[in-house]
Amino acid sequence: MSDSTPAPDNENDTKKMEGDDTKEDKLPCSPSRVLHLRQIPSDATEAEIISLGLPFGKVTNILMLKGKSQAFLEMASEEAATTMMNYYTPSTPYLRSQPIYIQYSNHRELKTDNLPNQSRAQAALQAVNTVQPGSPATTNALVPEGQGSVLRVIVDNIAYPIALEVLYQIFSRFGSVLKMITFTKNNQFQVLLQYAEPANAYYAKMALDGQSIFSTYCTFRIDFSKLSCLRVKYNNDKSRDFTRLDLPFGASHPSIEPFTASAFGFAAPAFPAPLSSVAFTSALPGQVTLPGFTGVPGSPVLLVSNLNPEAITPRGLFILFGVYGDVYRVKIMFKKKENALVQMADTTQAQLAMNYLNGQRLYGKVLHTTFSKYLAVQLPRDGDDDQGLTKDYSNSPLHRFKKPGSKNFQNVSPPSATLHLSNIPSSVTVDDMKKLFASTGSTVKAFRFFQKDSKMALIQLDSVEEAIRALIELHDYNLGEDHHLRVSFSKTTI
Repeated sequence: MSDSTPAPDNENDTKKMEGDDTKEDKLPCSPSRVLHLRQIPSDATEAEIISLGLPFGKVTNILMLKGKSQAFLEMASEEAATTMMNYYTPSTPYLRSQPIYIQYSNHRELKTDNLPNQSRAQAALQAVNTVQPGSPATTNALVPEGQGSVLRVIVDNIAYPIALEVLYQIFSRFGSVLKMITFTKNNQFQVLLQYAEPANAYYAKMALDGQSIFSTYCTFRIDFSKLSCLRVKYNNDKSRDFTRLDLPFGASHPSIEPFTASAFGFAAPAFPAPLSSVAFTSALPGQVTLPGFTGVPGSPVLLVSNLNPEAITPRGLFILFGVYGDVYRVKIMFKKKENALVQMADTTQAQLAMNYLNGQRLYGKVLHTTFSKYLAVQLPRDGDDDQGLTKDYSNSPLHRFKKPGSKNFQNVSPPSATLHLSNIPSSVTVDDMKKLFASTGSTVKAFRFFQKDSKMALIQLDSVEEAIRALIELHDYNLGEDHHLRVSFSKTTI
């Protein structure tokens, strides 16, 4: 096939175009800025197809072949298409609960000028391109008169905490986010968010209003704020001015109702991929898939890879992943002990664990965590000896989140060098605790008992990796007097 396709001017040419790409199922194609998408849901819209490519660069054309459940997507450059392919090859995207398969097309460009029924596709392209980086300021003329660049977001049914960084990654998908403030008012978690352009705010509201982060939890209600500009004093876990990196951390931004706001603000680790290359697709109807949340939607099982087989144990993974949900089963692969399966109580807990543990260092290795294709971890059959590599923890007394809506979810935070300790008997001294943590190979930088409750303390170690290892080895450690140490990551530092 030539480098460019002849302009198809009738339905037969369209069928020929689609037929040519059917051959691509059998033959690998060289990189092209045109991508061939298969198994498109019959009710999928042009805007949804375009959204698959938008995070990777400008989408310049689209051709829907609904009768064949296929589509062609043309990116502005081959580099953008390659980035998109590299992202989706190991992580199949979903639209309306259906997996979408993507490959390079033999076509080098799409010529659809003379094709019928292309008006909707062109309208969708125009709508999304108005908010892409580099768009001329005149696109703001499409925004309703009087609408500004500040959004007010109310998050309903919030059963799980939401980090400011997670919100940033969701909303920056639609343009440059300048400032964010989170707070609680009328017992509702809210966000004020300022974009660089009114068009960014307009498109974000159109796309995200009514969407949920976790299945039926954390649903956005979005409206335009009457404020024209946000004033941010501190860059911390409650507020952020992305144009002023020199602002102090200060105290956490005061909420209107501090007794509930603390449940929802905590820092999250930065995702390794740049925001411009992170996918943001709909995995289930009305549900947002966060960056990094890939694999099989609805699976509570995580695949954990790049483990140190000389140091890791099923119990170690149970303790670590148990910080973010109740772990039911753990299986270290018999032939590939650097890989393991971790089954959480539900998909949302699996998402939280993956969000915070993917990319962390443990025993000298960087963890890779993603959804598994399995829905459960199988126990060994009677008579099988898997050398203790598979463990069932479904009835463990160490589960932190047994009760629905447990308050422990309010204290979830990413791995940090500072650990929160509790259930310490009065006979244990500062030196005792320092020696205990030093026995794990950790360097203790600081230690402090709580003034109002000597059963609790904070300990700061030399690195996050040391803190993760110490948590694994010392959580549930018997301190005597029937006191078993409770260890978790701290939101604060000493």
